[in-house]
Amino acid sequence: MFDVELGHYLTLGAIIFTIGVVGVFLNRKNIIVILMSIELILLAVNINLVSFSIYTENLIGQIFTMFILTVAAAEAAIGLAIIVVYYRNSGTIRVEEIDKLKG
Repeated sequence: MFDVELGHYLTLGAIIFTIGVVGVFLNRKNIIVILMSIELILLAVNINLVSFSIYTENLIGQIFTMFILTVAAAEAAIGLAIIVVYYRNSGTIRVEEIDKLKG
């Protein structure tokens, strides 16, 4: 019925990557939105790796995707744990005030 080709996956990956980059650069006040934008960037990379893996009939891209998913899950867990501890200590999670952690 619908013929989904490599270009469609690459376009989807580019759109998701652009949304993630825009989210990182436009929203500099909320750390949770920045973390979600980084996750979107990693998701776009995963889509591209899987689509090229299917296109070339090679499993290496899918294996790298599993590693990226593992790193992304660890990054999200550690990042959220740091945010929770920082919020308990300071009462805010605004990015502008995180520089108070120095020293």
